[in-house]
Amino acid sequence: MDYLHNPFASQRHTVFSKKGMVATSQPLAAQAGIEIMQNGGNAIDAAIATAAALTVVEPTSNGIGGDAFALVWVKDKLHGLNSSGPAPKSISPEAVKALGFEKMPTFGLVPVTVPGVPAAWAELSKKFGKLTLAEALKPAIRYAEEGYPLTPILGKYWKGAYAKYKTTFTGEEYQGWFDTFAPNGRAPEVGEMWSSPGHAATLKEIGQTDGRSFYEGAIADKIDAFMKTHNGFLSKEDLAAFKPEWVEPVSAKYRGYEVWEIPPNGQGMVALMALNIFKELGQPKWQSADTYHEQIEAMKLAFTDGKAFITEPENMPISTEHLLSEEYAASRAKTIGETASDPEPYELPKGGTVYLSAADEEGNMISYIQSNYMGFGSGIVIPETGIGLQNRGADFSLDSEHPNVLKGGKRTFHTIIPGFLTKDGKAVGSFGVMGGYMQPQGHFQVVTNTIDYLMNPQAALDAPRWQWMEGKTVLVEPNFPNYLAQALARKGHHIQVATDGGSFGRGQIIWRNPETGVLAGGTESRTDGAVAAW
Repeated sequence: MDYLHNPFASQRHTVFSKKGMVATSQPLAAQAGIEIMQNGGNAIDAAIATAAALTVVEPTSNGIGGDAFALVWVKDKLHGLNSSGPAPKSISPEAVKALGFEKMPTFGLVPVTVPGVPAAWAELSKKFGKLTLAEALKPAIRYAEEGYPLTPILGKYWKGAYAKYKTTFTGEEYQGWFDTFAPNGRAPEVGEMWSSPGHAATLKEIGQTDGRSFYEGAIADKIDAFMKTHNGFLSKEDLAAFKPEWVEPVSAKYRGYEVWEIPPNGQGMVALMALNIFKELGQPKWQSADTYHEQIEAMKLAFTDGKAFITEPENMPISTEHLLSEEYAASRAKTIGETASDPEPYELPKGGTVYLSAADEEGNMISYIQSNYMGFGSGIVIPETGIGLQNRGADFSLDSEHPNVLKGGKRTFHTIIPGFLTKDGKAVGSFGVMGGYMQPQGHFQVVTNTIDYLMNPQAALDAPRWQWMEGKTVLVEPNFPNYLAQALARKGHHIQVATDGGSFGRGQIIWRNPETGVLAGGTESRTDGAVAAW
């Protein structure tokens, strides 16, 4: 790859290093990962340290009470980890409707599912780490105890969440959120210090017990007691029954490379399906309205089918193999015409996720993502623990005929997806773009920017993005070329220009030169991101 090719002006440049690298959305979290690597840890230890730090320094997007997925390259093999938790055993569509809901609520106790994040850290540490989990969590514990100053984008989202929650979170069950994240009766300001002693204590106990306390011990007791007090569905029995799952990653061949994702219940399949469909349409052209049109139409088809079919594998009405087949891609590509199509529309909600990428001198690489969903998640925070619980259950359907229908013990369609790239069986590197339903669209655009247009990691992330919303509606960034937007509008697309880049995802990339081992990293210019190099 030509790492010097950068067709876009950027305030950041691709970062190079040899011994190790961590890329993520918060500088302090990236530094935590490098600190652990310099203290004898490998890329997996660094990823755990970074992920734990992110629960402290970016609580607007993730937390201890969220889910996680990882793609891990160790000893020339790619491993997949699905640590997404299921719905509580006691929940059902009938139970939710009995509470007065016609569809799954977005916030509160009902959409809370079993958190997978602590189990993911413990599992990664046990299988691939060189240090103990307690050692990997030390930087995060320090940030939680001593505090840290808010960065600009973090402060923006924190203040926006508080403005919304102070009028909508009126029940007693939400008081823990305000006590933890608005202790002075307001959101902390940019540059202001914020700390969370309860969060630090929870991280210490997770480290000392290799995560078991969260699922079987004292932390599980606190979660269980809170849920019982407020008539929630999640129980200690649900927590104790949870185990992360090692899975075989799925892939699509794209112009000489292999693009890898986690299999269902995740939506990584959507990115692969879109790449397969787009590949059927011929060679893309640089800054061509026809190419952008074909990309958008391929993504529409993949997303429409993904939303219709993807859930737990045993509940899917069509096989993963067929959705990734040449037959499927060719048949869908034939439906793409010269003008915008109008598939059955569905509204795409916003997301709240963090992504990180890490690599070390030994050749280990990890693509890791964790999320509470929709920002802070459910709004439910277990008092004095720093544990904000996710609202991943909001994606379940209450329609008994839908593949993703709510069922106790079932995992829902999941938005968070890590990505990985290989060529001829060798690691090229890890990448990801967080942001709800923007994620597969971000993966698609980063891959095509990298492979089709030979962009270096930073340029591939900086390139103006588009986002299909529903029907013929396409949102583009403010710096998206106007002449292309006009040309797409003439093709029937309903182009809307966003006022900022906040909804277009936030990504990280680390590529490795297979001959020299030199690492090249890029970080998101749409957030407070950083590449820490060693």
